[in-house]
Amino acid sequence: MWRHDAGLVVAALNMAAVTRGGCVDGVIFHSDRGSEYCSADFARACARWKARQSMGRVGSCFDNAVAEATFSTIKVEYVHRRHFHTRTEARLKIATWITDFYNRRRRHSVCDWRSPIDYERSETRTLEAQAA
Repeated sequence: MWRHDAGLVVAALNMAAVTRGGCVDGVIFHSDRGSEYCSADFARACARWKARQSMGRVGSCFDNAVAEATFSTIKVEYVHRRHFHTRTEARLKIATWITDFYNRRRRHSVCDWRSPIDYERSETRTLEAQAA
């Protein structure tokens, strides 16, 4: 059973912010218009971390194309190639794969075929050089 749980998305945002050392000012958090993302709790969490909330238009499936493509990649490259004995095991292993591989080392076309970390470091150096 799926629940629209504001506490879950607040916890996910908090975890992401803490993972990045609390430095997420100006990050855009895009979502659909699910009740968990429209909640006052989630809006407060975004404000606390200085993350900008962005929501897709009502009835437009295209606004979530990036998220849907990401989920598809995770399923094809990881989930469908493994067997999990329990939901708990699946959640833990999928979260670990996303955190350790997908978000850090996997090369992405949108990052000029570099890992997200390499791309961000390069962009940060470029911005710092331009500001100097």
